[in-house]
Amino acid sequence: MPPEAPKYLLLGEVLRPHGVRGELRVRLLTAYPERIDKMKHVYLGSGSDDESPRTYDVEHMRMNTPYGLLKLRGIDDRDQADALRSLFVMVDLEHAVPLEEGEFYLYQLIGLTVKQQDGSILGQITDVLETGANDVYVVVSPQYGEVLIPVTDETIVRTDISAGELIVNLPDGLLPE
Repeated sequence: MPPEAPKYLLLGEVLRPHGVRGELRVRLLTAYPERIDKMKHVYLGSGSDDESPRTYDVEHMRMNTPYGLLKLRGIDDRDQADALRSLFVMVDLEHAVPLEEGEFYLYQLIGLTVKQQDGSILGQITDVLETGANDVYVVVSPQYGEVLIPVTDETIVRTDISAGELIVNLPDGLLPE
């Protein structure tokens, strides 16, 4: 069964103020940070399940690799910006970037049943680690314990969100004997 969609998707996390004019240094959590500058508004809250995040109009967003520098209307000095430290910058699902064919939101992958090509069930995805080279699916397997599966074209055969399954072709040596 696919997981329930969250109300909001995380775009970034406010780390600290940047400068004295209210800009926020943001740790980016989206594959499309350039889209934030084009958004009319964003939400700031404690996480994707926050019941009452605050809405802020976006003045601008610029990149300061690897961070984003976000300026919100009404946040005009360092103290106001500092009060937003550790909050998440979010977008509601309705205004999120449309996905391309073969792309998935991370929340859709959690709980998928992982099967090998021979039909044997390996386990369930419990987490997705975003590394520099490629993502890694954390699978909890009753037989093997925690298994880390690299997300590459060679290992991922098919992802079927509606069926709730991921079919994999594991390289030799990935599973313990």
